[in-house]
Amino acid sequence: MQWIAELSDLFEGAVSGCAREGRRAAECTPYRQPVDAVGLGSFFLDHEDSLANDCAVIRAVLLRRIVACLALLTVGLGAISRGWSEEAKYHDKDLILGEARVPAYDLPPILVTSEGKPVTTADEWFQVRRPQIMALFGNLIYGVVPAPESPLRTTFEVVRTNSAFMEGQATRKDVRIRFENAKGTAEMTILVFTPNGAKGRVPALLQHSFSNTKDNGHDPSPDRPGFLRNGTPLGEILRRGFGYVVVPQGDLVRHNEVEFQNGIHPLFYRTGQSFPKANEWGVISAIAWGGSRAMDYLEADRDIDARRVAIMGHSKCGKAALWTAALDQRFALVISAQSGHPGAALSRRKFGETLEKMVTRFPYWLCRNAWKFAEREDDLPVDQHMLLACIAPRPLYVMSGVDDTWADARGEYLSAYHASEVYRLLGRKGLESEVSPPVGEAILRSDVGYHNRLGGHSIEPFDWQQLLDFAGYHLKSRP
Repeated sequence: MQWIAELSDLFEGAVSGCAREGRRAAECTPYRQPVDAVGLGSFFLDHEDSLANDCAVIRAVLLRRIVACLALLTVGLGAISRGWSEEAKYHDKDLILGEARVPAYDLPPILVTSEGKPVTTADEWFQVRRPQIMALFGNLIYGVVPAPESPLRTTFEVVRTNSAFMEGQATRKDVRIRFENAKGTAEMTILVFTPNGAKGRVPALLQHSFSNTKDNGHDPSPDRPGFLRNGTPLGEILRRGFGYVVVPQGDLVRHNEVEFQNGIHPLFYRTGQSFPKANEWGVISAIAWGGSRAMDYLEADRDIDARRVAIMGHSKCGKAALWTAALDQRFALVISAQSGHPGAALSRRKFGETLEKMVTRFPYWLCRNAWKFAEREDDLPVDQHMLLACIAPRPLYVMSGVDDTWADARGEYLSAYHASEVYRLLGRKGLESEVSPPVGEAILRSDVGYHNRLGGHSIEPFDWQQLLDFAGYHLKSRP
């Protein structure tokens, strides 16, 4: 690694410099010659300089070099740590990362009922086939939310309002949503940003977010005008005429929850129950439930047009965004950023993250019934194209990254392509070609949109540009 070579050079220079300058100081003789032992530039020590000054300068220079060594060592060790954590999963021997190794597979038909009857009308889709698919995903993949034994009371409280946020561009509201029944209490804090000066209610992007809403991550960046500290381009979102809503994924359930003794789940347990049943909600379903409760609040917010709220998420939160939108048809548009499996990517391709790898690393993101299909994806009566189809006819945008092989960009595109069959049934425009578009080319003027850009597992400026274009086209420009 480059940083190791640089560190070696630094130490070699520092050590040789110490030895050489130490010998000079020991001789206690005045001299006038360049001191360049530590690579920080030449300077001269006059023959009139005292030995004390001589040694002080040497010590100062060497100290700077040692500090530089330590700083570089810290960066290097951090890089190693990140590399180990990010790359370990890619060392699995059974990992498929090339198209040549993708197994042959047959996708379950979307437009054929469980009884084998073809679906040919919108009514048959909404009344028969869609409910069948949703029940399968609920009971076999994500888990259903049980009815609470004790009635649940929900309250909303705006705990803080800043009408001069980001130098007056926006109003920020911190909203506490509290849930309570005889079993206990739980709460989450969402953030609502709206552009100042807007005429009437505005459309909004609601993001299932990894960021905490109680720290300073959503404060304005001190050195990047228009950005929040966590990198969100809020200024551009506001300029486009959108509000922005942050729903934290960790308030109601922990990131990799395995106990379910705190948070929202205990409020739904029946007497004698202490853990979700095999078909009941895991982590992703809990996040989705929280997204719907945020929508409950937005319907009463005088600054947000709740009929034009797009839901988005990245990675795990992208999986949650898709499931939230499938469950809750109040969301007008859906954006999935590198959600992989079980998000937008097809399970049967077994490319990158598979069901087996998901339930091994994160055993309760899904419901326990999902474990039965680990390494048996072909036995599943559903695949992810069917989840995307359940979002129809609402606009859907899927974003991939070339280097994010774990999320399977090709599988995400194919899933959206096959879901387009339902969009066409409902009179909407889907993806027309089975061939993925060129890298960096976005499909925007369609009810099913897609792009795959250079780079890895993140939301980049290119992604924000395209998703805002897509949302603007569907939620602001179209009649």
